Amino acid sequence: MRRPVRRRRRPVTRYLRLWVEVLGISWRHARGLTATVFGIETGLVVANIAIALAMRSTVDELVARDTAAAITAAIVAAVSCTLVLVLNRLHGLVGLFLIVEKTGVVLEDQLMRDIATLEQIEHLERSDYLDRITVLKGAPKRIVSGMWNAVRACFTMLQLALTLLLLGTVSPWLLALVVLAVAPLWCDRRGRQIESRAEIGTAEAFRLQRHLFDIATDAAAGKEIRTGQAGPEVARLQSEAMREAIAGRYAARMRAAWLRALGWTVFVVGFTVLLGAVAQGARSGTATAGDVVLVVTLTLTLQQTVQAAVGQLTTTMSAGIHLEPYLWLRSYLAEERASRTGDSTPPDRLHTGIRFEHVSFTYPGTDKPVLDDVDVLLPAGSVVALVGEFGSGKSTLVKLLSRFYHPSAGTITVDGVDLRDMKTDAWRQRTSAAYQDFGRYPQMTFGEAVGLGDISRLDDGAALAEAIDSADADGLVRRLPDGTDTRLSPVYGGIDLSEGQWQKTALARASMRSDPLLFMLDEPTASLDAPSEHAIFQRYMQRARRLAADRGAITLVVSHRLSTVAGADLVLVLDRGKLVEQGAHEQLLAAGGRYSELYNLQARAYSMRPGSELIPDTTETPR
Repeated sequence: MRRPVRRRRRPVTRYLRLWVEVLGISWRHARGLTATVFGIETGLVVANIAIALAMRSTVDELVARDTAAAITAAIVAAVSCTLVLVLNRLHGLVGLFLIVEKTGVVLEDQLMRDIATLEQIEHLERSDYLDRITVLKGAPKRIVSGMWNAVRACFTMLQLALTLLLLGTVSPWLLALVVLAVAPLWCDRRGRQIESRAEIGTAEAFRLQRHLFDIATDAAAGKEIRTGQAGPEVARLQSEAMREAIAGRYAARMRAAWLRALGWTVFVVGFTVLLGAVAQGARSGTATAGDVVLVVTLTLTLQQTVQAAVGQLTTTMSAGIHLEPYLWLRSYLAEERASRTGDSTPPDRLHTGIRFEHVSFTYPGTDKPVLDDVDVLLPAGSVVALVGEFGSGKSTLVKLLSRFYHPSAGTITVDGVDLRDMKTDAWRQRTSAAYQDFGRYPQMTFGEAVGLGDISRLDDGAALAEAIDSADADGLVRRLPDGTDTRLSPVYGGIDLSEGQWQKTALARASMRSDPLLFMLDEPTASLDAPSEHAIFQRYMQRARRLAADRGAITLVVSHRLSTVAGADLVLVLDRGKLVEQGAHEQLLAAGGRYSELYNLQARAYSMRPGSELIPDTTETPR
């Protein structure tokens, strides 16, 4: 299902709605902290304005020789200054740490649930979608921080407005400071654009540098680098890439720094001219000495306020890098959930089977069909082999059966019920699969990595033992130092597994579910040696017959080694997305078509006739 990324639906409105939502999360989960931050911001605005007013009053009362009033005003100014210092320290602790941390964790949990509960995997296989998902790593705290900086920017703008209002009471010409204050903002914006272009322009060099660093510190690559004595060359290339990246960014940052300096120079020169005009007014009697102090104090505050506004808006805008992907994910999730229209449940037992009715499929973002008008019945209680050359559409068919994607055309029915009309969770509870690109879970124990195949039986020792036996992994478990409690990575205090052992772990995981209606094995033995492959296929054929007798279950085996699928009830041959042949092994061999051609080619390549003996079993030892 193709979901175009929407970018033109009033992004400002969408951002504001997200800010309000994040603010609501902060209020619900950190009410006291949220109220404290708003109190601090209000106090800072009042205190900063009070400083200027109190300073003017102090000077004017001293000129008028009212010592008591002058002392009172000075005390107010001193208290206000102290309050500003204290509130700024509290804001750094409460606003920029505690509340961001607490709200960020809530948003992070919500984000992870959203990603983990997506039923399909389009967002994990399309590069343009995956780019957005990747950007979201660590994004929630930055989004929360951006929201609170936006809140602070609002209070800063309020303070700026009050400052200008007071300056206007002294002289309308002082409102020109607004125009002067724009100069640093504009120059800062231009500087950030220059830096942003440099970040993008040097990204490739930085990626190359990081990649070369990873190669130099990777154990697997390290063996080859040292054997080939390529270490100095790798170091040279990494250093060149780093210098190229840093040079581009350094030049951009220097240009941005000069621009920012120009902006502040314009502001300072303009301020000096206007201050001179006010001082002249004080000498001529149109203004008081207190007005001069007020202007100086407010302008210094104005300078700090503009600088704060630049920083706050910069932080808020930097959060925009994460906002678009986050909003895209929410939109994507909403569309995906809206498409969940199924309310049927799978049958307890298959009677007819699974039928592909003129099914075609094209991956979103592409225009070439991967499956083209596939029409076939997978009979209930059968073992079906799916064969074909690389890229013929075998794994894609498995993905459609797993409901990772929906057909672009045609339908898939289970005992006559459209698969899209079934609840996805209910269907997946009645399926089990070992996928070609199986997962590795180094942070888990062996038992946990297997138990993932059926979370409801994770602590069922008997089910775990049966699944391990089905995958011919008993020997592997015996060699693990702590048995099924062994961690699967040296990083976590465990051991490392070979590729074949990881595949056996995946096969055991696929065997955890005891009553699937559909059991799929996509290249289940691609990383195993011939003896292990032979033993596993024998066990799975036995399991397939038992499931067929109990539930009418279908076992679908995808394999590139055609000698292993001879015992299947039905063999399907895919070629460039089309189903070109179907039938029993003997029928297809006798027909002399594509299957026969591939089978005989492999038999010659392996120098093995059908039915020839395999060498004895061997088992790798975990490292």
